Amino acid sequence: MLKELLLGNITQDEYFNQNNILLLSDRLPYKVYGCVFLYRDRYCIVINKSLSEYKQKKAILHETAHIELNHLFKKKHLLEFKIEGLEDEADEYIKRIEEEINYE
Repeated sequence: MLKELLLGNITQDEYFNQNNILLLSDRLPYKVYGCVFLYRDRYCIVINKSLSEYKQKKAILHETAHIELNHLFKKKHLLEFKIEGLEDEADEYIKRIEEEINYE
């Protein structure tokens, strides 16, 4: 679970191994921080290597939220009008976890 990663109970490598995630870094279009897709039963997160380290970390969290929320299996919605709702949901998910951690 992403909360365990944010708490420092597991490393990013452990989290990625447990969840079958491959992290890649590449040049992406301006204002595209990252994306996630499923390829041969493996999640692939691509992060824009032009970003600062801080923004890359935030983008990785955002993309892992999409995985935990099963957004990749919502078929059509990823390419239609609901994409903004999915982006907001991923951001809210991270925010809720961070708030939980701050209250513990």
